[in-house]
Amino acid sequence: MVGAILQPPLFRGALLLVLFVAASWTAYRVMNRARSIASQRQALRAIGADSAVASSPDLVHRRNKAWARLVGLVEQTGLSLDDSKPDALREKLASAGFSSPDAPRAYTLLRILLIFLLPTLTIGSMLLAGVQFSILGLYFVGAFTAVLGLYIPALVVRIRADRRMTAVTNGFPNCLDLMLVCVEAGLGLEAAFDRVGREMAEAEPLVSQLLISTTLHLRAGASREDALRRLAKDSYVSEIRSFATLVIQSDKLGTSIGTTLRIYASEMRERRRMRAEERAHRLPVIISVPLILCMLPTMLGVLMLPALINVIRHLIPAMTGG
Repeated sequence: MVGAILQPPLFRGALLLVLFVAASWTAYRVMNRARSIASQRQALRAIGADSAVASSPDLVHRRNKAWARLVGLVEQTGLSLDDSKPDALREKLASAGFSSPDAPRAYTLLRILLIFLLPTLTIGSMLLAGVQFSILGLYFVGAFTAVLGLYIPALVVRIRADRRMTAVTNGFPNCLDLMLVCVEAGLGLEAAFDRVGREMAEAEPLVSQLLISTTLHLRAGASREDALRRLAKDSYVSEIRSFATLVIQSDKLGTSIGTTLRIYASEMRERRRMRAEERAHRLPVIISVPLILCMLPTMLGVLMLPALINVIRHLIPAMTGG
């Protein structure tokens, strides 16, 4: 009965239209994001850090305007999108790079939409392909895709957070070396942050954004301790937290910032080298699994097959008297 309802050409055309609109909207968002990133990098190179960061909220606002409007429309119907633990969710999204105030509500809305949209598209596509379902099969497919739609956003956020943390961790030692050069050349810490943030906008955009944001907080009147603690909080990386703590203690005790940066830069380079060596030492263990599963049966077959043929041809007939 369900198959008879969903088979008419009208439903097929409507489903194809929905898929076309979804693909077009996704392509538009990807192109818009790429255009925004390109314009932001061009502004960083041509205009400088101040005007680039001043235009950054506009870029973020335009990028999140559609989600904010959709969230507002949904909440006007009476559906609350507030999470039971908003601080934890906001921190998790911020660690993945989603720092918009509407990010937690948009995240909740996306999960709700995927719970209904993913089963509908999956079952509709399979019915159009001619797959016949029983009621029990329809239930299991719908339940599985609904659970998948519920956990896909969380998985994407976790992957983005891990990639962002890895990028910041690997890129900060290079920025720290350049910062040491600036400080030893006579620049202050604020000017060094500004210079390194502008110079590393292309090579390390995430670290550059953190440094430029710290520079703006310092210029806005925040103390050096507050700006560095804000840097440590926004980075979500243990190395930058240790760096901020070290600079704050060095500033309070009156020691040389250049000496502090030189020692910590050396330690971070050593940590990066140790991480690379750890990954290199893990490679034989990781490679051994596909070797055992794929190559070992083939090698055993090649080595034992001639002996097995000889046994079948000569030994077994001799033992049976054939």
